[in-house]
Formats: sequence, structure tokens, C-alpha cells
Amino acid sequence: MLEMAQRVEPKWVAIVSIIFFNSGKFVSPFYLPMNAYLNLFDFKQKVNYKNEILAGLTVAMTMMPESLSFAILAGFPPLTGLYAAFIMGIVTSIFGGRPGLISGGAGATVITLIALMQSHGLEYVFAAVALAGIFQILVGVFRFGKFIRLVPQPVMYGFVNGLAVVIFMSQLEHFKTVVNGETVWLSGTPLMIMAGLVALTIAIVLVLPKITKAVPPSLVAIIVVFAVVFVFNVDTKTVRDIASISGGFPPFHVPQIPFELATLQIIFPYALIMGGVGLTEGLLTLNLVDEITATRGNGNRECIAQGSANILNGFFFGMGGCPMIAQTLVNLSAGARARLSGIIASLTILAIILFASPLIELVPMAALTGVMIMVAIGTFEWVSFRIINKMPKQDIFVGMLVAAITIYLHNLALAVLIGVIISALVFAWESAKRIRAKKFTDANGVKHYKIYGPLFFGSVTAFNEKFDIQSDPKEVIIDFSESRVADMSGIEALNKITERYHKAGKKVLLKHLSPDCRQLLINAEDVIAVNIVDDPTYHVAR
Repeated sequence: MLEMAQRVEPKWVAIVSIIFFNSGKFVSPFYLPMNAYLNLFDFKQKVNYKNEILAGLTVAMTMMPESLSFAILAGFPPLTGLYAAFIMGIVTSIFGGRPGLISGGAGATVITLIALMQSHGLEYVFAAVALAGIFQILVGVFRFGKFIRLVPQPVMYGFVNGLAVVIFMSQLEHFKTVVNGETVWLSGTPLMIMAGLVALTIAIVLVLPKITKAVPPSLVAIIVVFAVVFVFNVDTKTVRDIASISGGFPPFHVPQIPFELATLQIIFPYALIMGGVGLTEGLLTLNLVDEITATRGNGNRECIAQGSANILNGFFFGMGGCPMIAQTLVNLSAGARARLSGIIASLTILAIILFASPLIELVPMAALTGVMIMVAIGTFEWVSFRIINKMPKQDIFVGMLVAAITIYLHNLALAVLIGVIISALVFAWESAKRIRAKKFTDANGVKHYKIYGPLFFGSVTAFNEKFDIQSDPKEVIIDFSESRVADMSGIEALNKITERYHKAGKKVLLKHLSPDCRQLLINAEDVIAVNIVDDPTYHVAR
């Protein structure tokens, strides 16, 4: 058993050795090489343990109030948000697509389940979360995560900038209070105290890195503001004002729903939307981390990890979630680059639920608000303003549209989908304008059309307009050595143009077409010059 284990990838050895038996005896983990355990958490790379631990603590502090707020917003029990933060965090930190990425109970996915909660209750929500996890695993297994590459840079700019505005605007809610059942803005002394503590937090986050980078400025700011409020007995909003966070270990719970087709019809659309939203935000966040760290993550592995975590959420009283861009940026800004910080954050949240909730409930919301405001400022792609005068107008429009949808609808998946569709249509339009034909008649009286640019659904009309069938001589050659037939619309255009020449009693030959183009042409034997040895080998999209 030991010899087999040493031949297997070390990170899996550490897992398998714990759960498998050999000849009725448990295989002790201590028999395995130490690097098996180090590699499980990506510790084989050079890791700054101090940065990882402090970053994890900071992430936990910023994640808890956000997860609580989203749970309460959706009408879930508050603890479902914290359980989701723990489960998503621990599973994706260990098995996810890249180190440094932080997952938790995110608002993007929770928002998709509010209607289901209101119509059918919490048990159906848990079932939908588990089903969404299955969808996400399938995406990873079939390697569909690569399609995130289709998201253009203007869409990324719009997504990130819109999300930064959403993060900032959500912090303004902490400047409000409830009076006689109505939510009103703070005023007078409470407003001055809240604003002052937020300003102190921001000042520490801005100034401390200029003095020392030994500790994350966000964590120091939270501790300092907590100390000021505690020592001077300042009356201000704390985590306790959002909800109680004390509880036990996430309980195993099978959703109490009828296991029948009607139930599946109810939860299926919600699960599909939640899974899609989670993967969209997650893979976009993964791409963002790739850019920041100049490394490359594994999108398909992240899909599988995210799906596995959501299945566990469905059976362990969690509201589900996905990677969280704000907490990920907090983590990276604190210097974390390995998986340890995410593990520390998740275990910290669990420890707080079990043991330290009375203390954490005293943390001022002003400190957390200030940290998140700085995250919003850091998230915004300010470079997009510097290069805006160099960007094509259509890219500017797409970026602004994606940002607007993100801000006003809070629907990240819809914003990205619309942005990708518009970008694709713009690309198709621009490509359609590039098709052209060089025309000449050789010494034998044969008319040549040399086509430049792609022939696809967008350029078919312009392609047809290049030919003067009535005035052309008896023999015509259409050369595609500088062109490409990209789809079935292009194939159909070739069929029609050859048919029109035949009806006019003229012979037309098509040169330099790929083999699959020849097979799809109705009258291929009559119109294709098959003696060309340098025909292209590309394939038509079907």
C-alpha cells in the first residue's frame, strides 16, 4: 500500500491514506512522506505563514457580516450564512482551482434563491443548492470552464467596476438605522461617530503600509477601532446589531421535500440559475486573481470544488455560495498567495460560531465598513479611465452597459451574458465588413474572384454582392486561399452562388476549400477544383 501511495500524486496520497484500510489495519498517515501533506495545501511552494494566518483572520472578520447580511436579506436563518461561509471556504481552499481565492456565502447566488424561499420555504432552498452543486461539478467534469475565455476585456472592466460600485453602495446601508419600523439615515451624534470610526479605519489602511508591511493593515484597523470603541465605551452599531452568530457545528440535514418529478420541476430552474451565476462570478474572479498574481489557476477544478461545496451546503444547513471578489482582494492585499489563508479564515469562522461569538459580536460595524470601502476602491479598474480615449466606442459602450446592469440589477451573470452577446455581435459586424474580392480576367478569358476575409452569416450578403453573374464570362474561378468558410451560412451561400451560375449556363470552380466544405456542398464534384494541393485544413463550424 505504501509503495502504491508513493507513486500517486502526493496531494491525493494524503487524503486516500486517511480513509482507506489495508488488511484490516488502518494505514497510519505518519508512514507517508511529509511532502504529501505539504503538497495537499500547496505548502510545497514558499509560503509566508505569518501573512497567510493574518490574512485569513482578516478575511474572516470581513466575511462574517456580509454572509449574515445576505442571509437575513433572503429571509434565511442567520447561521445559514455563516455555515455557508465555513463550508464553501474550507472545501474550495483545499480543493479549488487556485490558491488565494476566497469563497463564502455570496450575495450573487443568494439573490437567485429569494423567490424560491418566499414561495416554497427553506427546505426547497437546500435542495436547490445541492442540485446547483451537481450542475457545477458536471461543468468541471466536462471541462466547460474554459468558455470563460470568451469574456472580452471590456466586459471584465464593466464587471469589476460595477461590482466595486455595488460593494461601496452596500456599505452605505450601515449609515442607516431603524426608527419606528422605518429605515432612516443616521444623523447627529450617531452619524458623526460612525463617520469618524470609518474615517479612522480608512486612515489606518492607507497609512500603515507606508510604515510597515509586517501585518495586514485591514486587521490592524479592525483591532484599533475595536479597542477605541471598547475603551471609551462608544455607542455605535456592532455585529450583534445584525444578528447573533453563536451556534454549533453545521448539522447534517436531508432536505424535507417530496422526492418526485414535481419537486424537480420547481427547484430545477433556480438551481440552474444559481449554478450559472456562481460559476460566472467564480471564474471571472479566478481570472482576476490570475492577472493580479501573474499565475494561472484551473477553472475546471474550481467548478468541481465549488459544486462539491454547494452539495455539502445543501445537506449541512448552508445557504450556498461562490467565490467572493471582495474577500479575495482583501486576502491578496494582505499578502496571501497560498491556500492556508482560506483554510484559516474558514476555521476561524467555525471557531467563532462555536466559542467566540460573544466577543466578535462586539466588533464595530464601522471598522468592517471602512475595510470594505477600501476594498471597493481597490477593486475598481482605474486604468479603464486612463485608456478610455484609446478604446473603440463599442468597447466603451459594452463596459458601461455591463457596469450599469451589475449596479442596478445586482445580476452579475446577466450582465456578463449581455456583454458577451453584444461583443460577439459587434465582432461579427466588424468581421462582415472585412470581406472583399479581388477581380481580374486572365489571358484565357477566365474571370477570377480572389476572396479576402471570413465568409460567415454576417458577411453572406456582402459576398453575394461581389459577383456580376450576367456579365461574367463562361468560366469563373472563385479562390478562397485568403478566406475561410466559417459556418453553414457560408456553405449555403456557396451552394446558391454555384446554382445561379449553372442556371446562367456558366461554369464556376471553387478553389482552396477545406475537405468538409467540399462534403457539405450539394454539387461539389462539379464546382470544386480538387487538384489544388495546398487546400486549407480548417473545419466548418457545425
